[in-house]
Amino acid sequence: MGAREDARPPAPTPARVARVRAEAEEIHGPAAVSAALDRMAGAIGRALGDSCPIVLAVMTGGAVPAVRLMRRFDFLHEFDYVHATRYGGATRGGEIEWLARPRLSLRGRSVLIVDDILDEGHTLKAIQGLCRDAGVSALHTAVLTRKLHERCVPGVSADFVGLEVPDRYIFGVGMDYHEYLRQLDGIYALAEHDERE
Repeated sequence: MGAREDARPPAPTPARVARVRAEAEEIHGPAAVSAALDRMAGAIGRALGDSCPIVLAVMTGGAVPAVRLMRRFDFLHEFDYVHATRYGGATRGGEIEWLARPRLSLRGRSVLIVDDILDEGHTLKAIQGLCRDAGVSALHTAVLTRKLHERCVPGVSADFVGLEVPDRYIFGVGMDYHEYLRQLDGIYALAEHDERE
């Protein structure tokens, strides 16, 4: 049997990425993102500040909001990550693929899952299940963005939400366009003609 067939589209050229970035619509600018992170950090501190939680970043997109949140925390916490993905650089989700599980023991601990976006919730549901199966004492979820639609997996939600975004392809602040543009301080949507491609 040959190499696994990859259903992902070919990677865009740097010129295409630059064009996509130039033509994208700003949904939330850097100031709005920063203010949302401030609000989230305050709410998380009030809820979890006495529990010395494990902050569990969902790689890769959740790394940026997790770090930006932790820089605002004034309470003790540990950091770990989990890597479960449905996208793998593509713009549409598929089956969940586990690439890394937490290194720290979660048993008996308060855990805060941090991700970039709550879209349909399949990945988040799987990660929440992993944490519960590991015997956490308390489980909370923070997402920088929540996409506005009615397709979310029943029963999946986030305790701390920074910003709401439209039902479009979003990138920036950890969210990517074909693995590019995660570093942007604002949140952007693909131009409509790019979403149709």
